[in-house]
Amino acid sequence: MGMTMTQKILAAAAGLDYVEAGQLIEAKLDLVLGNDITSPVAIHEMDKFKEEKVFDKDKIALVMDHFIPNKDIKSAEHCKCVREFACKHEITNYFDVGEMGIEHALLPEKGLTVAGDVIIGADSHTCTYGALGAFSTGVGSTDMAAGMATGKAWFKVPSALKFVLTGKPAKWVSGKDIILHIIGMIGVDGALYKSMEFVGDGISYLSMDDRFTIANMAIEAGGKNGIFPVDEKAVAYMEEHSKRPYKIYQADEDAVYDEVYTIDLSTLRPTVSFPHLPENTKTVDEITEEIRIDQSVIGSCTNGRMEDLRIAAEILKGRKVKKGVRCIVIPATQAIYLQAMEEGLLKIFIQAGAVVSTPTCGPCLGGYMGILADKERCISTTNRNFVGRMGHVGSEVYLASPAVAAASAVTGKISSPEELEA
Repeated sequence: MGMTMTQKILAAAAGLDYVEAGQLIEAKLDLVLGNDITSPVAIHEMDKFKEEKVFDKDKIALVMDHFIPNKDIKSAEHCKCVREFACKHEITNYFDVGEMGIEHALLPEKGLTVAGDVIIGADSHTCTYGALGAFSTGVGSTDMAAGMATGKAWFKVPSALKFVLTGKPAKWVSGKDIILHIIGMIGVDGALYKSMEFVGDGISYLSMDDRFTIANMAIEAGGKNGIFPVDEKAVAYMEEHSKRPYKIYQADEDAVYDEVYTIDLSTLRPTVSFPHLPENTKTVDEITEEIRIDQSVIGSCTNGRMEDLRIAAEILKGRKVKKGVRCIVIPATQAIYLQAMEEGLLKIFIQAGAVVSTPTCGPCLGGYMGILADKERCISTTNRNFVGRMGHVGSEVYLASPAVAAASAVTGKISSPEELEA
């Protein structure tokens, strides 16, 4: 019986020739990630271990991104805790104000994640790095602490779902629409503790930004991880951003999958996830009522990359944000912010009546930079729309692509970009 791509990576990390779904293994880690919310908890757990050293100062990444620059005293204390820990242990990859970014955009950009890696992070969207052919998954802060101390983690080997992507998506259909379609199809628990493995000729039409978005939201279907095969685009990305060696794994032809889904990307339409679960999806053609919005957010670890900003700028150029709508654009990293500035995108956003924020998770988790009041509606390129996710429990969050979020900011209601072209 063959192994899936994920199973092959885990077998190698565990020093085994073969693993199967359900097997418990101890695997060596290539990277341990924490942020300003989860790292303090892990640090306090390490104190309980009475562990004086980390396993490898070069294989730990601490990214201050959720409440940075600090929004209040508590967040300042959290960051101070992490800052002191990073200094004490001489952590190489510590990112604070001025060089920070949203962690899941920053680490690939910095070349810290490559194909074949085993990565854990005390943040559920750590599954993002599967876009590069790595096994990456979110863990709790206690597991992060153990990982920082030992360089190892226990895993139950996941079974897998195969998603065969075929065809070429239409102009305004992006990776966000693809993953929202999939979540709408299988549900928020449809991939519970399973590896979501994406294959097919349709992948060649997906940019790396598209793939990062899709892998990022595997967790929203309950997945343990999402992963893509390593093709020319992935290799080019790694060679541009990283000096680390990478290893390409391929699933065996006789690998076992719990289910196989075939999706013709050419048939997909821009898709919106309605409150209060990511699985509550409708295409723009299925939205019959007028849904007026108060806010549009374009950013996050899901959709704050360069391609996302270019798409939003293409729609906002020469147009104005609807009076009464707040449009907030958040570049995911300092490098993306700088490139957007050099390309003139920030000027387009500001002239349209949007605001541009420093890189931060910000409103995605109800942190700051865009909290919602009671009965307010927000269309957002973020990844979750649970009750109270972005503020008041009486508010509503609609998930969408940068194209739909930008078009909606112009019209003041949930809209397809095609409406502006008519």
